Amino acid sequence: MRQASLKTNFYSSQQLSALELQRIPRHLTIIPDGNRRWAKKNHLPAFSGHRKGGDNLIEIVKAARELGVKTVSIYLFSTENWSRQPEEVNMLMWLLEDFLTKQRDTMIDYGIKVCSIGDLSQLPSHARQAVEEAKIATASCDDINMVMALNYGSRNEICRAVCAIIADMDSKKISKDKIDENLISQYLDTTPWGDPDLFIRTSGEMRLSNYLLWQMSYAEIYVTEVLWPDFNHNCLFNAILNFQSRDRRLGGM
Repeated sequence: MRQASLKTNFYSSQQLSALELQRIPRHLTIIPDGNRRWAKKNHLPAFSGHRKGGDNLIEIVKAARELGVKTVSIYLFSTENWSRQPEEVNMLMWLLEDFLTKQRDTMIDYGIKVCSIGDLSQLPSHARQAVEEAKIATASCDDINMVMALNYGSRNEICRAVCAIIADMDSKKISKDKIDENLISQYLDTTPWGDPDLFIRTSGEMRLSNYLLWQMSYAEIYVTEVLWPDFNHNCLFNAILNFQSRDRRLGGM
């Protein structure tokens, strides 16, 4: 039996009392923009910005866990990111491995379960192995899910889902008349965690960037000018407080 997870104390009782605990988003998703701009602003190489962004991810997941969020998904590497300079892509892959290796004990201690979406088969073997080892090491953790989007693109995901549905139709596992929105959702990468309730994008960018296009139909969107390495637990608190101030209609009038 796994030992009880360590506790955190990011928030004061006064802050927590300002939130409606029953309206905490179960699934929070993030596009963590601004690592390179943060590095440039601080006269550091891009490498330092990405490393700082990785360190910050763990802190935000821990803070989200304290607030009662059950899943944090984060867009780490898109299908379009392969078009970057090979040196940068290689750096990002080694940073991914380094992050998962160094943070493994922390993730276990705080009950953080590592999950992923996207096509991992295209990642370098060392990065893919690091992801799989982190998943195995944290498999029994159940406080919060940290879902990493790696080699992920929403259009690619939808194409893969369509191909899987066609294959299951050909093998008579499903029939045409069973195809509806619910069935399609079951073929998407995010099925185990459901659709996001709140989408946060840092650094002021106002676009979805081919991320969870199907799943974010009714997500609340929160954009902040804060660069990702500077996005701290208080920034997260403000985002959730803003989320709770909204009237979620989920497509209704």
